[in-house]
Amino acid sequence: MPKKNKSFEEQLARLQEIVSALEKGDLPLEEGVALFQEGSRLAKSCREQLKQAKHKVQVYSNGILEDFEPLDQEKEPGDDQTKT
Repeated sequence: MPKKNKSFEEQLARLQEIVSALEKGDLPLEEGVALFQEGSRLAKSCREQLKQAKHKVQVYSNGILEDFEPLDQEKEPGDDQTKT
């Protein structure tokens, strides 16, 4: 049976449980390693979901997909000057 994809919040809660368990330091080595691996997978998944959410917000905020440049690079030199 295929795994059901968990929500971001569910994954984050599980990641917090794993961190707490690892911080206690009283786990057998094998269990600690397994939890670390699971936590690494969850962290990667959460980062990807955040990246996708950020992209969607940027697209919806601007109405179009575009490259984002730092504010100091948006204007070409001389754009503020009026031509005569």
